[in-house]
Amino acid sequence: MLISVSTASGVEAVTKREIYKLLGVEAPSINGRITFEADYKALIDCNINLSTASRVYIVLAQFKCCDFDTLYDNLYAVDWKAHIPENAKVIISPKLVDSKINAFSATQSVAKKAICEKLKKQYKTNILPESGKTLEVEICITHDFCQICLNTSGESLHKRGYRNLYGQAQLKESLASAMIELSVWNPSRPLVDLFTGTGTIAIEAALKEKNQAPGLKRRFDFEALNSFDLKLLEQAKSEAISRLSQEKPLKIHAYDIDEKQLNLARQHAKRAGVADIIEFHFQDMASFKSNQSRGIVFANPPYGERLEDRPMIEKLYKDYASVRRNNPEWCFYTITPVTDFEKLFGLKADKRRKLYNGRIECCYYAHLAKSNKK
Repeated sequence: MLISVSTASGVEAVTKREIYKLLGVEAPSINGRITFEADYKALIDCNINLSTASRVYIVLAQFKCCDFDTLYDNLYAVDWKAHIPENAKVIISPKLVDSKINAFSATQSVAKKAICEKLKKQYKTNILPESGKTLEVEICITHDFCQICLNTSGESLHKRGYRNLYGQAQLKESLASAMIELSVWNPSRPLVDLFTGTGTIAIEAALKEKNQAPGLKRRFDFEALNSFDLKLLEQAKSEAISRLSQEKPLKIHAYDIDEKQLNLARQHAKRAGVADIIEFHFQDMASFKSNQSRGIVFANPPYGERLEDRPMIEKLYKDYASVRRNNPEWCFYTITPVTDFEKLFGLKADKRRKLYNGRIECCYYAHLAKSNKK
């Protein structure tokens, strides 16, 4: 079986490392997709355990495609009954890039007709009720090459299941996890989230500290497929639970001056099962100072999207710079779209990487402690 894992721009290398650590598979990343041969158990493992991926797909067909007749014929040739129940509601998601087929709605119509006609033949019926689970088939045509992919994750994997309350300017859980993976942090080092908001960075770090699989508490679309084997899911979950850390965790500290946001963060931490690891502080980040060394600070400070916000942003970022000067043996990791961040911070970054917070292009800056530069 061919599996394809999608991931956000800028974190492909991180997701590749996760896949290698989980499955021992080395695979190239092309257009934000990491594709490799594996079995159904590996597909389930990827959905449950990958912290930086977006979705996991089964690649059902690949072919050269320049016209709708070719698209229809190849879609009709797929053994859809092997995966899709008779009552499933199938939705079509076209992704068309620099190809002769470039009509979104026509691609949806042709694909839906081909799949439904094949399913009706296979199930020996004239009507498909479409009263069951909604399943997504992705039609990806790039430079006249088509991939037919079945989404096994359902909602994006960044939705772990612990965040049902929403605040302002939240990071996706998968992006927060990638930020941590791109740092020098490990569970033996102190960690502080200085602009915690609804707690995403702190919670993702706590999950890593416990070695808790991010998808352990959510559901997936593969559970509705004909090819689904409950025993494989139970095995994957049992293995994930057996990997939970038995070490006494260090406290993670999270700061914010918005009490409403902090209350959301506390509830999210409780739902994620890590409330005992995170200590939330209703306190200005500028007051942070530690006697510990080798600690890590993560920060997703306000961006200031309006012109009148600029004076506030300048003061905030300069206060943030003071926190670093007061904690010289700590590493600081900051994500922001503010283009002159290094000037405001007063120090060139040791490393930087382009990342996207949703559709906002950001830069992720690493300012390392002296001890980490040796």
